[in-house]
Amino acid sequence: MWSCCGKPFGELISTAVHTLSRRTFLRAGAAAGGGLLVSFSLPARIGTALAAGPQAAREFTPNGFIRIDRDGGVTLVMHKVEMGQGTYTSMPMLLAEELEVDLSQVRLEHAPPDDALYAEPLFGVQETGGSTSVRGNWEPLRRAGATARTMLVSAAAQTWKVEPGSCRAANGVVMHGPTGRSLTYGALVDRAALLPVPSGVALKDPKDFKLIGTLAKRLDTPDKVDGTAQFGIDVRLPGMKFAAVAACPVFGGKVASVDDAKAKAIPGVQQVVRLDDAVAVVAADTWAAKQGLAALDVRWDDGPNAALSTADIVQQLATASEKSGVVARKDGDVAAAMAGAAQKVEAIYEQPFLAHATMEPVNCTVHVRPDGCDVWVGTQVPTFTQNAAAKVTGLPKAKVRVHNHLLGGGFGRRLEVDFITRAVQVAKQVTGPVQVLWSREEDIQHDMYRPYYYDRIAAGLDAQGKPIAWTHRVTGSSIIARVSSELFPKNLRVIRALGLGSVMATMKGLDTDAVEGAVEPPYALPNIRVEYVRQEPPGVPTAFWRGVGPTRSIFVVESFMDELAAAAKRDPFEYRRALLDGSPRAKAVLELAADRAGWGGKLPAGSGRGIALLHAFGSYIAQVAEVAVSKQGDVRVRRVVCAVDCGTVVNPDIVKAQMESGIVFGITGALWGEITIKNGRVEQHNFSDYRVLRMSETPAIEVHLVKSAEAPGGVGEPGTSAVMPAVTNAVFAATGRRIRKLPVKDQLRPV
Repeated sequence: MWSCCGKPFGELISTAVHTLSRRTFLRAGAAAGGGLLVSFSLPARIGTALAAGPQAAREFTPNGFIRIDRDGGVTLVMHKVEMGQGTYTSMPMLLAEELEVDLSQVRLEHAPPDDALYAEPLFGVQETGGSTSVRGNWEPLRRAGATARTMLVSAAAQTWKVEPGSCRAANGVVMHGPTGRSLTYGALVDRAALLPVPSGVALKDPKDFKLIGTLAKRLDTPDKVDGTAQFGIDVRLPGMKFAAVAACPVFGGKVASVDDAKAKAIPGVQQVVRLDDAVAVVAADTWAAKQGLAALDVRWDDGPNAALSTADIVQQLATASEKSGVVARKDGDVAAAMAGAAQKVEAIYEQPFLAHATMEPVNCTVHVRPDGCDVWVGTQVPTFTQNAAAKVTGLPKAKVRVHNHLLGGGFGRRLEVDFITRAVQVAKQVTGPVQVLWSREEDIQHDMYRPYYYDRIAAGLDAQGKPIAWTHRVTGSSIIARVSSELFPKNLRVIRALGLGSVMATMKGLDTDAVEGAVEPPYALPNIRVEYVRQEPPGVPTAFWRGVGPTRSIFVVESFMDELAAAAKRDPFEYRRALLDGSPRAKAVLELAADRAGWGGKLPAGSGRGIALLHAFGSYIAQVAEVAVSKQGDVRVRRVVCAVDCGTVVNPDIVKAQMESGIVFGITGALWGEITIKNGRVEQHNFSDYRVLRMSETPAIEVHLVKSAEAPGGVGEPGTSAVMPAVTNAVFAATGRRIRKLPVKDQLRPV
């Protein structure tokens, strides 16, 4: 998750939403074909338009649309995409609450690619990620709904020639109390569209919420249950062909030669497409394409990384980590405090490359024509998709249409366009639409991986065991540097207008994502220095992975906090709590998790409890994991208790589901997640050697929500980040073995 001006974006979005003038980001008018169109823009984008000058502000087009039709139907044009996180329910709930309609009345449409209309203000582009959807739309969507409701009430009052105060709206109908008259929204939209947009419309007092805070059923569930939901892999078009693709197994390698005689002999195979570093077999169906690919005789030029191994990369990271880095945070005099410490604790932590392994393997359907290109895909970045297709085809962006779909898992994988570029390259050589589908093996071996991180961390303790000095040096690849160069190459004017402090910081060598979670621990640390050292792995592409920066920083910080508790001979929970007087929300979730988990209670031999705390994405989360370790060294997570303060809860069921899914994802990563490289190749192939937590292995999970009136925080990713150290700290409690290198697998085997 990006940060700006030294603060996490979660804090900045709340500030932006609540401090900008409300009248600057709402407008209304008649919808095409009749009805009311209410458009709204997110505050950071308005700031950009105003910074460009008065003329630009007048021409600025808002980036969200709500249509109310003559039949009373409400359509929300969604600039976010649903990938299992509940966005297509929680965001309509915000609108329906203030508009006074039933949730079932709200329909959704995928927004077309357009950064000017639909950009996420935190990033300046149309994007789904960073647990930003509800946080960024908490007030704008409610205010748009309240404004539309007010206009509809005014339209009814004009129709009846009564005072608006004598009317009220409920369930898509405006009623006049004294006479009992009523009109549906559909009957009022044309008149409402002619009214001026009111400014400063009051939002509901939270005590009057009818929908927000309830266990509303997810709107996307019925279609997913009956099979009518459309994911990218479900696309079927007249005359569509299917392609199976194989890229060079070595990072940076190329195609040397191709003998396609046997492949073309397979029934159904129609064409073999050769690219610089990959080949594709096009057929009448996927099975024929896969058979043709297996029969293909391809010789590869392995290129410069043919001898690359994980050990090489780790050695490069270790060497780089010995040098001073770019300072991400510096408070107090760390050197003096460390010199005067009664005890010093040092550790090195390592975390491996990780693949996304989404349940829906990456796929993309493309139809390239001389006059245009259509792309059918599930993507977190529609405009990036459009740009990638335009670049490959040479067509203007306006000639590239992107048809977005539901995502069968995103986790950051579908923030990338590498597989889209590949599909368009193939489609350029094919007549008609073609669906390019990666096998699970190709997906895992040609992913964009979470970087390998190497952390040096140290603390100085006083005579009572309290930390008085803290140093943390993060060494790893810079995802932000790559993304920034792709988004804003040399465009300082755009960067300054957007206020993207993370991009500016990257230009100075700091990756704000890599240090997020490390820079702002919630504990009282009077002398702290955090640094970042950039070290890129040769040829290995790196990208965001669910939980982004905090998913790796929290593991280090919370594992090391456990080490300090052990050095001070203190209980890990009590040790943390004593350092949280300055962060009451963090302290409250820590206490709640410990209480509900029965912290301090007896456990069977070979079992242990571990605790971890997180403040990221605008939320506070504490987790307690209970594990059992067999004599053979196998770790089984039996129970996880999770306490969550994510501010105002829109839908408790969605929050709990996101915590549960994040915990499962995080346990998988902690116990087994690892991509290793030998001879320039990824060694893992499928779920047989890139293990995931099975249903029978899933622990009992309890999620406890803290009631809060604060603005919402993000919930899609923090569950993953917090559970990893909770599990490894529990392993230490059970065995006395400290886990400083992930994954846990094989580390506890008897020698």
